[in-house]
This record gives sequence, C-alpha cells and structure tokens, in this order.
Amino acid sequence: MMEDTRMEWFRDAKYGMFIHWGLYAQLGGIWNGTAYPHGTEWIMRNARIPLEEYRKLQDTFNPVEFDAEEWVKSAVDYGAKYLCFTAKHHDGFAMYDSKVSDYNIMHTPFGRDVVKELAEACKKYGVVFCLYYSQMQDWEDPNGNGNDWDFDEEKKDFRYYFENKVKPQVKELLTNYGEIGIMWFDTPYDMPVDLCQELRRWVLSIQPKCIINGRIGYGIGDYRQMGDNDIPVLGYRGDWETPMTLNNTWGYSKTDENWKDPKVIMKMLIDVAGKGGNLLLNVGPDPLGKIPEGGDRVMRVMGDWMKVNGDSIYGTRRCVDFPYEIRWGGLTAKGSTLYMHVMSTRENPDEIKICNLETKAKRVYLLETGEDLPFFQSYEIARDEHRFRVVTKGRRWDSLNTVIVVELEEEPKVHSLYFHFEDLVKTEK
Repeated sequence: MMEDTRMEWFRDAKYGMFIHWGLYAQLGGIWNGTAYPHGTEWIMRNARIPLEEYRKLQDTFNPVEFDAEEWVKSAVDYGAKYLCFTAKHHDGFAMYDSKVSDYNIMHTPFGRDVVKELAEACKKYGVVFCLYYSQMQDWEDPNGNGNDWDFDEEKKDFRYYFENKVKPQVKELLTNYGEIGIMWFDTPYDMPVDLCQELRRWVLSIQPKCIINGRIGYGIGDYRQMGDNDIPVLGYRGDWETPMTLNNTWGYSKTDENWKDPKVIMKMLIDVAGKGGNLLLNVGPDPLGKIPEGGDRVMRVMGDWMKVNGDSIYGTRRCVDFPYEIRWGGLTAKGSTLYMHVMSTRENPDEIKICNLETKAKRVYLLETGEDLPFFQSYEIARDEHRFRVVTKGRRWDSLNTVIVVELEEEPKVHSLYFHFEDLVKTEK
C-alpha cells in the first residue's frame, strides 16, 4: 500500500513543468561567436570550454528579475501540477546554498538560494516541488564524469566523488527544502549498479515518500522515464513520464524561437495521458530570470484550456488501446468515462466515430457546456465491427481541442482485431 499511496499524486498529476536554469543561460547557446543551438545547457561540453573560462560565469551571474512566486504562479496558470527544477546540472554548478561545494549560486553577485525561494513558493501555491540532480556527470569536479579536456580520465575516482559530493548534496536537498516530490536524476550511463542502489536507499532514508525517477538507472526507479520528447506507440502499463521541450533545447537559447504550436503540445498531452503517462514540459529562463515570452505565450494557451477541460486530463489513467488510428484527435479515460478530444473535423464535420467500442454508453455531452449530444451504437456482423457515433452537426468547435464526454455502463472494453486475427490463425492450423 505504501508504494501506491506514494505514487498516487504523480498518477493524478499528468502535467508538470520542467525548468532548466543555470550558468549556461548567460551564454544562450553561443561561445566565442559560434552557436551551439542544440542542448544549450550542454554548451560547456559541446564547445569544450575550459573549466577556468566557464567558471568565470559565476562572477557575472546576476538574474535580478528572478521572482520565484512569479514562476510558480505561472506554473499554476499553465495548468502544471508539479514543478521540477535543476538544482545541479551536468556543469556541476549548484543553484542553491550548498555547503559541500562553493561552486554555487551563493558565490555569485546574485547571492540568493533559488531552490529555497522556489520551495517556499511551491508550498504557498500548492504545487509539488521536485528537484533535478545530475548524479554522474559533473564537469567541474575532477572525479565527476564527462570532462575529459580538463581532467585525466585515468585518474578519476568516481566512488570518491559519489561519497563526497553526490550523497552529501542530495542530503542537503532532501533536508533543507521541505518535502520533495521527485528526485529527478539524469544520465546514469555506466554508473555502477551498487552505487545506483545505494543512491535510492539514501534518498528514501531521508524522505521515504519521495519518488525517484527512472534515470537513476537499472530499472530501480519508481517509474519509467521515456526518452526526451519520445512517446511510446502503445499504452504503457506502468507509471511513466515523457520530458518534452517547448522549442529545440532545454536551456535558454538566444537563437531558438522555434516554439511548438499549442496544438502540437495538446496532441502530445492527449497522447501521453491516454497511454497512462505524465508530460513534463520544459522552459529555459533567460539570464535575468525571466521565462521567454514565446514560451510563456504557448504555455498560457495550454493553461487556459486546462482551466476549462482539466477533468479530461487530471486523474485519468491508461486508456485501452483501440485498433484503428484516431485521426480526429485522441482519447483519455477515467474509470467508466471516456473523453473524446476532437482536434480536427475535416473528414466528417457532422459526426465523430470510434470503431470497436463494445461497452454501452449511457450519456454523451460536451465537457465545457454540459450539453447532451445524440449518439448511436451498432454492431455489423459481416465485418465483425462495433461502431460508436456521436452526432456533431452544427456544433461550434474549440480551435484547440473540444472535449466530448462519454459515460459508459462500465470501464471501456474494445473488440481487438489482433486477438481475432490470432484466433483465426489458430483455427486454420
């Protein structure tokens, strides 16, 4: 029971906000006049910037427009239920008051503990606060992984680094900032399994309710971490999450204004929620501490829609897989309720159809207004196919996504083409 209770908020949340912010924001993906647009938060490694040069960013980091409450209130407006912040990324710089290493934000002109301020704001506004921590890569530490241009790989002692930096810093994060919803680890690569197991034990010994993401490695996390921007083809039976970028990078970029269209993000959110996962959507604040206008604009469109239609996302669980592609949008589910997310009516503006839904429907209505809609269910014996049709003629559609609620007599059951085909093959044999 403990495991289910611990994971319940995560299963209900469905939508979170990721924030990548650190010294790399000052460079914005450009070093010595050359653009490194993909993975701006990786610029130290991608451009092989000498540590001596990169550390100088610490002397000029002064995001005077940073406002933790503004960020968290924006997360609420965006519709996010949890916020995950990069306490320490691969460059090794801590965005909080770390006593373990003086390579941290307190030794900048800014001199304020960003993690502390965000933790307090999240508590105030009811947002679950989560922390990202790079447990293997650390390009500032001579024993951390990843920096082979300043440090000799043969002389590195990773176990020393793990015991003397990783564990003490993780303890700081789990001790000094209240309840942490998720410890979000990253890039375990070939980190020894015994250290990954020890890291899990360490986290839970300090905060037993804290969830640990899949990138702790070796399948010992509490949920599956999908690849960046990747969504599985079929529904995944366990807990999972997809981290997604708003443009082409995670950290702030001076050159990347390629913001995803809200409709693209909406399709991804429906796809993820319908398959039982969470979408963790990232923004990269600029050097002054502001969320870029283009990203903010997209997120607010999503948030406005969630205020009206959030019931079709929050608290949903994996929807049964249907045998045909749903070209008009997608489906989410909550118990015996199906939500039809209509994003396109080009093929037939007068009706929306689902094939092979066996379960009988009791009521169909628009989520936004509660208006009942006519519907029909039938079974065609010759084609062995169930059909469910909702009459939509003359209806006005939300340009982003109109939600139709289908109340069923029981949890949805689908007549699968695949099982029928397998039975057919067995019969022929």
